Amino acid sequence: MRQATVHAFRTARRAPVWKVAGKRPSPLSFTHNQVRGLRPYSGGRRPSYIPAGLQSSMQLRNFSLAVISGVVASGAWYAYQGDGAQSLATQVRGFASSAITSAHAEGPSDPARRALWVSNDQFYTATISGDQPLSKTTDDSERRMLNMLTPEQATEQLRKHEESYLVNRGKGVVRYDIVQVPSNSPIEDDHAELIVEVPSTVAANKNGESSSDWSFWAVFDGHSGWTTSAKLRNVLISYVARELNATYKAAATDPSVLTPSSEAIDAAIKQGFVRLDNDIVNESVDKVLKSKSKRMAAELLAPALSGSCALLSFYDSQSNDLKVAVAGDSRAVLGRRGPSGKWTATALSEDLTGGTPSEIKRLQEEHPGEPYVTRNGRILGQLEPSRAFGDAVYKWSKEIQDKIKGQFFGRTPSPLLKTPPYVTAEPIVTTTKIDPSKGDFVVMATDGLWEMLSNEEVVGLVGQWIEQQQSGAGSSKAWLQGWFSFGGQKHLPVEAAGDVSTAGQRRPIRQQQYDISGAEDRFVVEDKNAATHLVRNAMGGKDKDMLCALLTLPSPYSRRYRDDVTVEVIFFGQSPDSRTVELNKEASAAEQTPKAKL
Repeated sequence: MRQATVHAFRTARRAPVWKVAGKRPSPLSFTHNQVRGLRPYSGGRRPSYIPAGLQSSMQLRNFSLAVISGVVASGAWYAYQGDGAQSLATQVRGFASSAITSAHAEGPSDPARRALWVSNDQFYTATISGDQPLSKTTDDSERRMLNMLTPEQATEQLRKHEESYLVNRGKGVVRYDIVQVPSNSPIEDDHAELIVEVPSTVAANKNGESSSDWSFWAVFDGHSGWTTSAKLRNVLISYVARELNATYKAAATDPSVLTPSSEAIDAAIKQGFVRLDNDIVNESVDKVLKSKSKRMAAELLAPALSGSCALLSFYDSQSNDLKVAVAGDSRAVLGRRGPSGKWTATALSEDLTGGTPSEIKRLQEEHPGEPYVTRNGRILGQLEPSRAFGDAVYKWSKEIQDKIKGQFFGRTPSPLLKTPPYVTAEPIVTTTKIDPSKGDFVVMATDGLWEMLSNEEVVGLVGQWIEQQQSGAGSSKAWLQGWFSFGGQKHLPVEAAGDVSTAGQRRPIRQQQYDISGAEDRFVVEDKNAATHLVRNAMGGKDKDMLCALLTLPSPYSRRYRDDVTVEVIFFGQSPDSRTVELNKEASAAEQTPKAKL
């Protein structure tokens, strides 16, 4: 029987008597576990935690956590049961006793299993004895019990949606890794990647080469549904590439210019975002009103009624410029080697929400006389991202919303809606010069990761991962040549943040609530995929019981504890020029097949 010290869960005052159909109730034996408390999310899309107390020798750790839905599919199964309750734990000053044993424990010969217990919207772990099937009751308390995933099963869940690609094109990009860990079912995040070979007739090549590469990576953080992020996956890069193509072609025809200015490129990216959002939000309405078809309304208006943040990176191999465009609160961070040999973390984007000072100022200037344009860090007190695709109820006028509601479906507009639009898809664009010879890397992720790890922790973890990969480097690790070792440092190889301003970025929720002593002792390197490595450490690292418990949480309850997570890690460096992009099987899920990336 595997003993565990379980973190981040809170004991209940009372618990159910589990029953099995056709049998008398069989009491459950709980081993001497230390149980720690985590309160669920208390709001909408971007919830916040409520700190809980500490019990004697137990130090509370409240984490915002990333897990995958679909526990039932991984082996948990249920039987409908009756309800009931018996006291399982004593309460001392509001905190639970660490030793919890039922009054009628099964004999020592009964098999024991790890389980996750759900009661009154709280989650607990325990070891149950007896060979009866795990059960679920459908009373008002919504009590359930699930099979606890083993560490091996948890790892399988973490790696289920991982991808890795080796880029052998000699253009400065050597590899990129991707992973997704869902919470919602289906996941509301999405992502897209594309490498475009651009002929010299489009972009004059200063090195005399016949072509250059445009590389795109994007992550999309959907909310109120998955349809907007899915739409962005399909078309956003093509919208932006079309605008860039026109901009580069116009510059190439002018002998005095040859290449467009940085400002012109920024404008092209913004135009791609804005045009797509206009098609989603406004053009769809025109088509629906003309058709008068409820079926067409359901199909065309779905991406407008839900919403999605978008983070897009565009790398031009000719200029080595990396453009990062953000609409919402997904984030990109650059990892670059500093003079000390450690990595430095540089934010390439700002979290754009109703609580960001620059966004509050902008919205107040655009909507004078509306004191509630932002309230409690949210647009009209409701939506957290201040820039996003879709979210049409914050963009349509009252007249349009009433017309759509009358003819098709919809909801009554907010009484605070006076001068829409309040939300825009126009991104803020930053420019960073990449030096492939120094081995820069960029981490792009939806806010599900940044709720749990700081910029410095993320960059340090990737640095730690590089060191581990390099220690086993062989012929299959040719892309690591030119990176140098850290010499087996004990701590994360990253410079401290210092006095760098983070006014536009929120700290991880767990760091807002408490100080973490010995946090780096949690971290571990077990994955060949750098993105998976980050998510594993965000969800517990070495604490396997924490990891297993969080991956066991089923949807929709998992959403109260953490968000969907999508992470991309892009490595820059020197690589052979074979003009190929190939699946890196070593760091990709077994069922993964190569995708057309050109």
